[in-house]
Amino acid sequence: MNTGRKIIFLVDDNMANLTTGKTILKDHYNIFSMPSGAKLFEMLEKVTPDLILLDIEMPEMDGYQALKKLKEEKKTADIPVVFLTARSDPGSELEGLNLGATDYISKPFSPPLLLKRIENHLLIRNQQKELEDYNDNLQQMVQKRTRQVVELQNSILNTVTEMVEFRDDVTGGHIERTQRYLKLLVDKLLSERIYWEEVSAWNLEFLVPSAQLHDVGKIAISDAILNKPGKLTPEEFEAMKKHAAIGETAIEVIMKTNSDNDFLYHAKIFAGTHHEKWDGSGYPRGLRNSIIPLQGRLMAVADVYDALIAVRPYKQPLSTQEAERIIIEGREKHFDPVLVDLFKELAPQFSLIAEHCNADLQTGEKGGALPNPLPATA
Repeated sequence: MNTGRKIIFLVDDNMANLTTGKTILKDHYNIFSMPSGAKLFEMLEKVTPDLILLDIEMPEMDGYQALKKLKEEKKTADIPVVFLTARSDPGSELEGLNLGATDYISKPFSPPLLLKRIENHLLIRNQQKELEDYNDNLQQMVQKRTRQVVELQNSILNTVTEMVEFRDDVTGGHIERTQRYLKLLVDKLLSERIYWEEVSAWNLEFLVPSAQLHDVGKIAISDAILNKPGKLTPEEFEAMKKHAAIGETAIEVIMKTNSDNDFLYHAKIFAGTHHEKWDGSGYPRGLRNSIIPLQGRLMAVADVYDALIAVRPYKQPLSTQEAERIIIEGREKHFDPVLVDLFKELAPQFSLIAEHCNADLQTGEKGGALPNPLPATA
């Protein structure tokens, strides 16, 4: 058998038609003839054809039934099927075409017409396969390029966030911990469909990583203020407060040079609103209630919790139990009451994240898997 030739299945319960068809086609294709739909599916277990010529009027399983079965199977769904028929009924042709038939050929066969129809359909199918292969290769190239861009983005992002933490080295690990707290809260919102209209519209692939930039504005704050061992003066505190607006502005400048802004969109909101408070007493704009973007309300919980349990130049760390109490007491004052209620349920997981990340800092590791019994998040 010449394996370079296309394979045609010819299915007809009339032996004369099988003989005639095979005689016409045998010099051009590898022909497998079979007298029934049942034999067709037996042969398909062994050989995959390039095209099937299928009689409509057959006993037990007619052509329509065989075509339906072919289209239901992934392996055979894309094989072109040309109906063979002695009918001249337009309704029958329409039914077959609706089921997925490629064409109709009338019996008795016209050898030149039969050969030309098959040649055309095989050419179309070959072009379809080439296009599918091209699209598959193109998709792989795009995925590879996307991975490279994401890796570069993450590398730059990690460098920037580490620069922020090195400016204020006693709060090392703050950015990683706040990301993990944030993910817990977001997953809880999703699982319970809270603030669903807003959260479901977010690109979650970018949301949590973008939170790393929430404190990027601290790059512009003086070391004397960032690392002051005592309480800030009112003037120093006003200077410190500027980091939110500075970070927001810096990200906004980058957005103007980048057409793909999903990542930066969230980063800008985190940077500019994570110090706003539910009662309007926060900064930089004194926003209140749900006017504060949800990203900022989420980060407020994560950021304050971590600040409470962390060592800072001006204070010793609080216990996770004390931090939990302060967050709960801040309900409807500092924090969104809905998010505080969720935090109450998640407080044990927050505590585990804090302990785990602190252990990583002591051993020099970073971003390890969270310990049990902390449940995996979606």
